[in-house]
This record gives sequence, structure tokens and C-alpha cells, in this order.
Amino acid sequence: MSAATPQQENPLAAGLERLPVHPTAITIFGATGDLAQRKLLPALYNLAHDGALPERFNLIGTSRSDHSDDEFREMAADAIRRYSRRAPDEQVLTRLLAEVRYVPGSFDDPTVYTRLGEVLGEFDAEGGDPLNRTFYLSTAPAFFPVIIEALGKAGLNHLDESDVRVVIEKPFGTSLAEAEELNRRVLSVFEERQVFRIDHYLGKETVQNVLAFRFANGLFEPLWNRNYIDHVQITAAEDIGIGSRASYYDSAGAVRDLVQNHMLQLLCLLCMEPPVMFTADEVRDEKVKVLRAITPPTVEEVPEMSVRAQYTAGTVGGEEVVGYHEEEGVPSDSTTETFAALRLEVDNWRWAGVPMYLRTAKRMARKVTEIAVVLKPVPHLGFQQDGTQDVRPNQLVMTVQPNEGVSLSLGAKVPGTRMRIRPVNMEFLYGTAFMSESPEAYERLILDVMRGDATLFTRNDEAEAQWRIIDPVEQAWAAGLAPPTTYEAGTQGPEEANRILLGDDVWRAV
Repeated sequence: MSAATPQQENPLAAGLERLPVHPTAITIFGATGDLAQRKLLPALYNLAHDGALPERFNLIGTSRSDHSDDEFREMAADAIRRYSRRAPDEQVLTRLLAEVRYVPGSFDDPTVYTRLGEVLGEFDAEGGDPLNRTFYLSTAPAFFPVIIEALGKAGLNHLDESDVRVVIEKPFGTSLAEAEELNRRVLSVFEERQVFRIDHYLGKETVQNVLAFRFANGLFEPLWNRNYIDHVQITAAEDIGIGSRASYYDSAGAVRDLVQNHMLQLLCLLCMEPPVMFTADEVRDEKVKVLRAITPPTVEEVPEMSVRAQYTAGTVGGEEVVGYHEEEGVPSDSTTETFAALRLEVDNWRWAGVPMYLRTAKRMARKVTEIAVVLKPVPHLGFQQDGTQDVRPNQLVMTVQPNEGVSLSLGAKVPGTRMRIRPVNMEFLYGTAFMSESPEAYERLILDVMRGDATLFTRNDEAEAQWRIIDPVEQAWAAGLAPPTTYEAGTQGPEEANRILLGDDVWRAV
């Protein structure tokens, strides 16, 4: 009688085990604001629904508006019902918000932090052991140093036998000088290991897949260098306008809003060397090396490597839309860019000479965020028969949104008696392959904060290195160099964007 066949491990269950999360209390500053209502509270609910929150979990909201605990509880429940990616289970929702507390007051009022300390102490006493504490700054950037320093003065920046962490939303400063000053003030109160500068793009599954496709597949890594790659295009296009964000957007613009943070982070993941281990500091060390290898342009070079523009009235999705200057709250003489394109170069052994094109815009033809790696063309074109399209270089396209996945373009023979070549795509779609909906980025990132895993968060030297690249661009534009042009809403952007392309490079259609 043969021995029993050993039971095979189900490969689909790999990675689904729950890593332990220490009992935690999260305090959300700005808990009645848009980000908290649309993203943070729904993310906490979905973590609770999936059983990912610790058994002892407490939530505190604080904001300037005056509410009771019950009023805030109902407000949070309404936000979750409205914005959660899944219809909430009322039992889970009730259990999550049962002990929620609200502390009203101005962020510069010391009594707010005294009361906050008392509430946290009550939670500790109820459980018998101190909870880890996470302070989430979901406020306007002007309040970041105010809250940080107030937490320090109240002694809430440290707790014996527990971890205290602070989460800071973008934008982390609006210039290099501001970023350095903010880092100085934050690190005078908290240690770097306690600080989590959040970039929600890094919480997206497909962004993390950039690392998986590079380092888990021997197929791509041998080609991942200047010998085989012609150029790279990173696009973050939206079909929407600025909506009700005029006060923020007109002071920020496309470069500060997306390029300085999200898009440079995507570039880092694409270009970084393999880390020795996938730990927070090892990964971030490699990302910083990429940023330091990008030589910041001089102010005089900015017109040659950048284009900026504003959308005018047009048609998007069959609907007539107004131009940027006609948007509510936008000054008629505003020069703020809604389209920005930059050409950068990572000047190291792997990437020297490979143009890196970054492009972002509002009111484009469609919404798409993608990284396109364009390989060099084949050296011999022997396929000149009728019916053969131009033999195009292979392209590896990683789509972050809306249709998460990866496609690889290949030249293939058309069926028939003649040798005719047409481009075809091999595609991997995230939802089809895994038969599941990707979790929201904030779900992953909030869970990482509670675990103390900073891999997907920006370190202080990263934030400053990003600003060193962008600062000259902002300075040149402020001085009137490379004045903004225009493009019609619903199109591919301004014709002038072709000016920064090298050789035969062309922009991918949006």
C-alpha cells in the first residue's frame, strides 16, 4: 500500500495570512474634512470588515467644528455608507464606531491636547495596557507644524512601552526651503522612525506590482537598462477639471499636485536597483539614489525640458465644459498650469542617456495613469510587404488606473500566405487574474502605519530630494520663462508638448 500523498498547499492562499497588529488608537485631525470622510473613515471600515483591525481598536476625531461624540459617530457612519467601496454591514459598522470619541477645538488650543491625552488615557485604562497611538494629520498643510509642536508640548509624542506615530499628508511643503523647515520642526518633536509621510499612490496594488514585475521575473530585469530601453513615459491624465478645488489647485498647479510627489515616486520604483531586502530603509535607500542621480535643471534649462499649459473650453465625454479661467474661483489672469510635461534623465550606469518623460494634466481625452517602457527598435527591418504596418518597438505598459494591469506589445504575423506583421498585445488584468477588487490604497497604508512598516512611505531625505528636482522648474516658471500655452479640453494636450521629445519619440495617445 503506497504512502498517502502529502496535502499540497493551496498556492492561492499564499500571502493571505493576517500579520498581527498591536492594539491601536487612531486620532484623526480634521476628522470632519473631505479626506477623512471620503477616504480615511471608509478605509477603516473596510479593514474592520476584513478582520484586519486589532481586537482593541479605538478611534478619535478632532476638528474645529463643535460636535458631540454621538453626532460625530452618526457623521462617520453616514460617510462610510456613502463612500465605502462595499455596502457596509451594519453590525460591523456599529461595532467599529461604538466607542468613537470626538474632541472639538482649534488646533492651536492647548486644552484640545489635554483633553485628547485624557481620552487616550481612558482607553488605556479600559484595556489594562497602553495602546499604540497614531496621529493622522488630515488637515490643511499650514496646520502640520502647529499640531506636531502642540503634540510635543502636551507630551503626546512618546509613550513608554508603546509606539507613537504621526501620519502627514501631502503636500509636504511647497518648495525645498519649506520641506526642509517642515522636516526640521517635525523631527524636533518626533524621531524619523515615528514619521509616516503618506503618498497614497504607493498604496495602489499596481504601483507595488512595478517592483514585483521587475524583481520577481527574470524575463524583464536583463533588459532593464540603457542598452535595450529607448525611453520611458509616465502619464497621469484626468478627464475631470478642478471642480471645487480652485483655492488649492490655483496655488499649487499640476507640478506640485502630482509631479513632485506621485510621479517622481513612480519613476523611483521603475528605476531603482534591487534592494538587498524589502525592508523600509533598504527600499528607500535605493529610491533616494535614483532621485540624487537626476541632475536638477538650471533655471535657464527649464524652457528646453518642460512645457506647461492651461485647458480651454471643449468637449469631454460628449459634454461641453468650460476653460480653466472660467472655473469658479480661478483668477482671470492665472498662469497656473493644468498640463505639465517634463523631460528628466537618471544619470547613472543603468539609465544614462534614456529620456524620462513625465506628463500630467486635467481635462484630457480620458482618465489614465500608466508607465510605458519603450524598448529600442529591432536593428533590421526585413518586413516590407504590402499589408505590413510599421514594425513598432516593443512597449511594456503598466496601467495604474483605471484598468489595473500590464500589457506587452509584440509584432506578430498576420494569418495568410504572406509575411505581414501587425502589433498585438499580451495583457494581464489585475481584476481578471485575481478575481477580486483591489483594496483602496488608504486601507493598505493605514494598516502599514499600525504595523510600523514604513516601506511605502516617504523618508525625510526623499521628500527633500524630490523638491531639489522640482524647485528650479517652479522658479523658472515664476520668473515668466516657458509661459503657459493652451489646449482644448478633451484633447491630447498642447502641440507644444512635442517640443521636449528627443529624436523620433512620440507621446502615447491618452
